[in-house]
Amino acid sequence: MALESLGICQAAELLESGKVSCVDLVNDCLKRIEQFDPTIQAWAWIDTDYALRQAAALDEMRRLGKPVGRLHGIPIGIKDIIDTAIIPTEYGSELFKGRLPKNDAPIVNRLRQQGALMLGKTVTCSLATFMPGKTTNPHNAAHTPGGSSSGSAAAVASFMVPGAVGTQTNGSVIRPAAYCGTIGFKPSFGLIPRTGVMRQSPFLDQVGVFGRHVEDVALLAEVMAGPEDNDVHSLQQMAPPALQKICLQDPPLPPKFGFVKTAAWEQADEATRNGFEELLDTLGDQAEEVELTSSFDAVWDHLKTVNEAEMATWYAPIYQKGQKYLDEVVIQQIERGQKTTAQAYINAMQHRASLNSILDELFDNYDALITPAAAGEAPPGLESTGDPAFCTTWTFCGVPAITLPLLQGNNELPIGVQLIGSYLDDGRLLRTARWLNQFLLGESI
Repeated sequence: MALESLGICQAAELLESGKVSCVDLVNDCLKRIEQFDPTIQAWAWIDTDYALRQAAALDEMRRLGKPVGRLHGIPIGIKDIIDTAIIPTEYGSELFKGRLPKNDAPIVNRLRQQGALMLGKTVTCSLATFMPGKTTNPHNAAHTPGGSSSGSAAAVASFMVPGAVGTQTNGSVIRPAAYCGTIGFKPSFGLIPRTGVMRQSPFLDQVGVFGRHVEDVALLAEVMAGPEDNDVHSLQQMAPPALQKICLQDPPLPPKFGFVKTAAWEQADEATRNGFEELLDTLGDQAEEVELTSSFDAVWDHLKTVNEAEMATWYAPIYQKGQKYLDEVVIQQIERGQKTTAQAYINAMQHRASLNSILDELFDNYDALITPAAAGEAPPGLESTGDPAFCTTWTFCGVPAITLPLLQGNNELPIGVQLIGSYLDDGRLLRTARWLNQFLLGESI
């Protein structure tokens, strides 16, 4: 049995049955890393002995009959902007080389409480910006893996780890998942807290997850979800939703999809356009094209205004003392942010509520909106992480999004199909995504 190819839920079932040990599973993951990571370079930090010590301790807990969690023994990769106690968290930057947090981020603590094993830290673009890290695309090393959660996406897609955690400020979960050919899920804004996660843009920063099956990302997100006092945007009055339970349910009726091109459609390549045409033909009466109102035309400008103003605030110490670690694009972003007026910033922020009101009306008629995750397959070259334009609207609005590796480009690289759900209706989105996988592929992937 190729243990490293298991999804989170599959592995959890085998671990619970005693057919597989955590040590066995981790060893298979480590062998896969040893074989493929010299080319893919998905990991920023990994320690074989540390991983195996965790595995042995988790196996012993199960042997002694101690209480175990829903992720007991499951290896997870953590993006290198998320704090892990006494494990390097260096933000992908030489400026923070050797940084060792004293405490786990709350989301890491929640994963550990449910028995997850921290396999290692995954590569991020430097400071979670457009400055690429060392990771390559697992399907073709000459192509970008996307960013900024490049290592998390590539590690899951190349079967080095069954699940991983990343973040998204524009398209940093959905785009690399699409380029690398795995499932990426960005929950609703505020559902997963960001305390202990590097801050770039608190109004936009969102935690997301990667996995091989829809139910896997549902479980991973659910474990990390819930209120956290130190994140002002955390949904304090909301109990963690039962994402996995809802995901595994059959829809009461066949889902209805609204196909949305968005203003980015002109950037979609021929393979993406043809693939969506075939997809919509297959869905037949269950899908129809929906045109967003002109209110969405300026969403890129709104996101840019907010992102750059907040970068100018949170990256001010880096700008003042460490400009040599920043490329010119990031410097320009910060400098534009320094010039952003309070009026422009507040006006941009206020658009989120009005745009979500329009989307809420659409979701009265559709279970999910469907649109590309990116313009096409991963572009060649490692100097860029690709264009996040197909993610911008949904990131700015804070609505849940998931990408499924359902299409293929002219270079036989994956193309992601992105589904969008109503704000805080994440379970319904996951259920719809799982249904679409089963409908198109005959099984849940």
